[in-house]
Amino acid sequence: MDEMILLSKMESLKRSLDRIRGKLPISEETMRNDWDLQDIISLNLQRAIQTCVDIASHLVAELSLPSPMNMAESFSRLEQASVITHNTAERMKKSVGFRNVMVHAYESIDWHIVHSILTQHLGDFQSYAKEVMEWNERQKAEKNRNS
Repeated sequence: MDEMILLSKMESLKRSLDRIRGKLPISEETMRNDWDLQDIISLNLQRAIQTCVDIASHLVAELSLPSPMNMAESFSRLEQASVITHNTAERMKKSVGFRNVMVHAYESIDWHIVHSILTQHLGDFQSYAKEVMEWNERQKAEKNRNS
């Protein structure tokens, strides 16, 4: 993946997560009753997930891996290529499922689940970014050794 594109995507991910963190800690009740807060949280959570999917899609194409049948499968492809760990792939696949609910059934969002994601799973995105960047560094080092 072009280094500039990767770094730009990582910065976008960081901005979304920082925006979410800027609103924490919040109670589930506060979130449930504050529509503006719901919008800020849901939009940035969707952006974070979509950015991770975009990174995965770029890497799948660059590595000439089989095309995934859906967004979640992109993370399985990265796991198979040893870009990310199994645990990270599973968590990212779950995030895609949640993203689909947020995008297609916004009225029925369970804010208890959102609150759980905010308080227990924001680190999943950081783990994903860290693993991708470590893989990228290994690829650059290998290219330099082979040059």
